[in-house]
Amino acid sequence: METSSSSRVTDPPQQQPLSVEVSLPPSSDDGEKTKMALSWVDKLLTVWILLAVGLGIGLSQIDQVREGLKGAKVGTTNIPIAIGLVLMMYPPLAKVHYDWIPKLLVQVRPMVLSVVQNWILGPLLMFFLAFAFLKDYPEYLQGVILVGCARCIAMVIVWNEFAAGDSELCATLVALNSILTVFLYSFYAVALINKLAPALGVQTTSVTITMVQALESVAIYLGIPFALGVLSWLVLRRAKGEEWYYGKFAKWISPITLAALLYTIVIMFSMEGYQIITKPKELALCAAPMLIYFAVMFLGSFFMAYFLEMDYPKCATIAFTAASNNFELALAVALAVFGTGSAGAFATIIGPLVEIPVMLALVHVSNLFAKVCFKNGPWSWREWRNRRSRGKDDGDGATTSQKPDGVVQS
Repeated sequence: METSSSSRVTDPPQQQPLSVEVSLPPSSDDGEKTKMALSWVDKLLTVWILLAVGLGIGLSQIDQVREGLKGAKVGTTNIPIAIGLVLMMYPPLAKVHYDWIPKLLVQVRPMVLSVVQNWILGPLLMFFLAFAFLKDYPEYLQGVILVGCARCIAMVIVWNEFAAGDSELCATLVALNSILTVFLYSFYAVALINKLAPALGVQTTSVTITMVQALESVAIYLGIPFALGVLSWLVLRRAKGEEWYYGKFAKWISPITLAALLYTIVIMFSMEGYQIITKPKELALCAAPMLIYFAVMFLGSFFMAYFLEMDYPKCATIAFTAASNNFELALAVALAVFGTGSAGAFATIIGPLVEIPVMLALVHVSNLFAKVCFKNGPWSWREWRNRRSRGKDDGDGATTSQKPDGVVQS
């Protein structure tokens, strides 16, 4: 888990300040002690998550545990999962430099690229992948479409932190996606399921989704941790100072994210992990388009940002926000529309079961890209053209300066 800019497991290029005063790093030996104390935890992150998945799948085989957790809800909101997500998201949101966000809003390239990826390419890509794999299984097709239309507003913050992305940009994009989710989720879901799928010959169940359903998900899973994070930033930073807030308080609360993530994984897999064992064929059918989707969206978004000359933290953030999905909203809608135990609800449940291990793998891929693609800094088209021009000039000079044997130069 990242605790400060000096305690990351990997060493990606440093994020450039946005022309504002940066909080001072801790000057005492506490930072080094924390790094030494937590580095082994960071290095074993994959092991902890796999253990949590295994524990959850094991608990899911106990009917009383599985049904008890499923019944612990208010409306369509599962209380144990909501608690885990709020606790998981609070530390990253509390560590955001909110005074930097206004400067991010006027940066056109990352904002436009993220909106295009999240609200044009993402839903359409998931639809056509789902159609390719599930056109003969319309119930599963509809569930996967609901996942593709729901842009992530929760766990992406954690993946972004693990990959040393731009936390300020991530908070900004998550807030933007939350607003757009309220207005666009129902439009996309209805248009793709009720209109486009039947036009392609798939007989689907007509769905009706209100903005209230999307707003409820946004308010619970983002509104609460966002409010707590902003409140902490406003009150504690003013009371104790910026150096204390980012140098000490941010480090104190950082372990909460990993603990809450592992708790949430155990709860989710305890509720639905039995599906992996009881329905392997259906799991594979629904997982296939999602796996391709995550890979294409992540790699495509990362390198679009890279070739738009953005630095590593921005590339990572844009890639994770584009590739992640809001499974809480998709599941809530599927339960309301198709009912508990339906094929549509099952397909949305597969979302987090696939996304969590895939996102963890992509964290490692992102950190690898940081070392390989940014060892000489961000990509620059001007430098690339200059290198090509110099190489061409050197080649031409070498050709004209060398005369073949037997040729007399006049």
